[in-house]
Amino acid sequence: MNEAANKITLQRWARPAEGPFAEPVFLFDGEDLPGSLANVSVVLRSAGLERAHELIARGAERVLAGEAALLDGGLIETMVREFGAGRVGIWVPVQRLEVSWTLDIHSNADFRCVTPSCAKPAWEVLKSDGGRSGTDAGWWLGQMLGRGASLALLGADMSDGDLNLCAELVEQFGARLWLTPLENQEADLLPWVQFGQARNLVIPDSEHYDEGAVLALRQTLEPAMEEVA
Repeated sequence: MNEAANKITLQRWARPAEGPFAEPVFLFDGEDLPGSLANVSVVLRSAGLERAHELIARGAERVLAGEAALLDGGLIETMVREFGAGRVGIWVPVQRLEVSWTLDIHSNADFRCVTPSCAKPAWEVLKSDGGRSGTDAGWWLGQMLGRGASLALLGADMSDGDLNLCAELVEQFGARLWLTPLENQEADLLPWVQFGQARNLVIPDSEHYDEGAVLALRQTLEPAMEEVA
């Protein structure tokens, strides 16, 4: 991996009350957003184009569409056309794709075999309520980034078995892929970097990742650190 690919960038989830922000941060959309959204990437769990317009008008650095883009395949292209690619991203909450098994009675007249619905482990995109969509996350990332989104933020709670999935997506999508814990606010992010090859991380807003913990993570990751915001 070349030197540029080894660079690691950390940003953080912020609290609306902390605004306005002098450094880049991520916020989930809500009624309590600060008046100025300068330096803020706003994640839209379910809202669509109309809400994106409101946030961009308030100075948001970027809007990341979630379920609305999952339901409307043309939304990202519309947003890119209206706001510019640099201000458009996607929010991709995921969990391991469920595998079902079926009895194959047609392939061979002499044998019967049980076949899985998915040939290899994968993540699926979750709906805004946490429900399963059945949509392969890697495929969907490729579709949305291919339509012009400049950044994808993938939210996952990774076990050791997920790190290979992470590494495959990083290899495929490079610097456009960012990662963050989905529910586990005390996730150990070091294996994500060491084994999952994660290079762009959004740090949870939790006591577990206080100033001292982020500093320790930074020191562990040096000299690959590019910035901490």
